[in-house]
Amino acid sequence: MRFTEFPIVKEGLLLVIPLSILTIVLGFLLPVYITLLLILIDLFLVYFFRNPKRNIPECEGSVVAPADGKVIHAGEYLEDRFLGVKTIKISIFMSIFNVHINRIPTSGRITDVFYGKGRFFSANFDKASLLNEHNALLMETEDGKKVLFIQIAGLVARRIICWIKKGDIVVRGQRFGLICFGSRVDIFLPLETKIDVKIGQRVKCGETILGYLT
Repeated sequence: MRFTEFPIVKEGLLLVIPLSILTIVLGFLLPVYITLLLILIDLFLVYFFRNPKRNIPECEGSVVAPADGKVIHAGEYLEDRFLGVKTIKISIFMSIFNVHINRIPTSGRITDVFYGKGRFFSANFDKASLLNEHNALLMETEDGKKVLFIQIAGLVARRIICWIKKGDIVVRGQRFGLICFGSRVDIFLPLETKIDVKIGQRVKCGETILGYLT
């Protein structure tokens, strides 16, 4: 089993294992309510950093959701920071209870990665993508279409993790990172993309088809 397919991501294990050991070692010395609190925290971390398998669609040209959550924007948008053109923008807001693994929306090559420091406004705030800490990934499909997707930190989220780099060849549904404790992912698609989601819809990372590149 590859480590990326382990039921809990490694970043979570770095928290879960030490806390579990601490709870076992000190459990008989601490008051019962503190021991129970440590157990609850440990269980929450296991739940938060869970890494479930997903059934990745194989439909040609399909674009899958890069994150679990609710669609809070779907429509035309002038992306003038990285692309400089009008695009279709889809924003997915992740609550603290969603799976926070992020997956590649469609196959291609990563042509650039841009990390930007910023604030920590609520991720469902319209300007969060401009003001908050973020990690932008630009990719090009085999037929030359450009797709941009951005990991955005939120009010609680204070850490963006990305496992891929510029030049990597990636495939649809591949795990590429996560954002800790509540956040958002924006994806920008070519204007001619056929969109298959609407605002308010719940989507599953790597499974729900957002649309089709034409």
